[in-house]
Amino acid sequence: MDNATLHCIFLLYSGGASESVMPMAVTTPSLSFFYSSIFSKSRGFTSSAPSSFSPTPTRSSCSTSLSISVVRSQMAQLEVFSFSGEKVGDTQLDLKSAPSDTARAVVHRGIVTDLRNRRRGTASTLTRGEVRGGGKKPFPQKKLGRARRGSQRTPLRPGGGVVFGPKPKDWSIKINRKEKRLAISTAIASAVQAADALVVEDEFGENFEDRPKTKDFIDALRRLGLDPSEKSTFLMMDVPENVRLSGRNIRSVKMLTPRTLNLFDILDAKKLVFTKSAVDYLNSVYGAQAAGDEEEEEDVGNT
Repeated sequence: MDNATLHCIFLLYSGGASESVMPMAVTTPSLSFFYSSIFSKSRGFTSSAPSSFSPTPTRSSCSTSLSISVVRSQMAQLEVFSFSGEKVGDTQLDLKSAPSDTARAVVHRGIVTDLRNRRRGTASTLTRGEVRGGGKKPFPQKKLGRARRGSQRTPLRPGGGVVFGPKPKDWSIKINRKEKRLAISTAIASAVQAADALVVEDEFGENFEDRPKTKDFIDALRRLGLDPSEKSTFLMMDVPENVRLSGRNIRSVKMLTPRTLNLFDILDAKKLVFTKSAVDYLNSVYGAQAAGDEEEEEDVGNT
């Protein structure tokens, strides 16, 4: 909580203000966004939180700290390329994006939810009470000159129990549908603004109708200006079988559909490649004009 917010609360409850102040709800940003090293641009990041409280901030600072950020829209112009690598037109991608002061927090929460929901939580070890055997005292307590031992199941012996070992656990957490969509659209919009995205024609898969061939797929990547050794994520409405077979041996290529679209593969890729129909899908579901109450088949990320 910053100085301005603390001063506003101080004025409300101390009665020391020169003019009456109407009480209002104070919303503070998440501490994980401001203080976590995940969002720092360098390893030497230090928190900007003040070390002491200043008793006399200005009235304008109170109104600024209580301002509410709203979701914004980012429109970008993308070039459309053919299978041969030639430019054939342009298209627009208009996605919702979180405000700059909360964008990292939204994306961070989305990726943490995605990764935690992938964990199976089936790791399990045996304690000394669950290990088989060891009911008999190995040797007498005295007269042998050895350290006393009461059971072979002790964690100090090989084959014994495990102290504080993992047990089956449910790691899954929930995230609101709108927040999850906002995290995905913010990540895509950021990649588009950084010129890390391009669009290909829908006829991209028709060039592999005869047979699957990895060499042709690699040549197509190079014609589009993509490095086969760098990670690329393709988003198509439907992945033809020959296209899937042509790209499955390329470790740096990931092919997604609207059903399998997830935040991790978006952030993990250096380049994003969309088909023309995939752009229309993104505009309809994650765009500025998308209906917020529309039901989608997008519960895959929560499983």
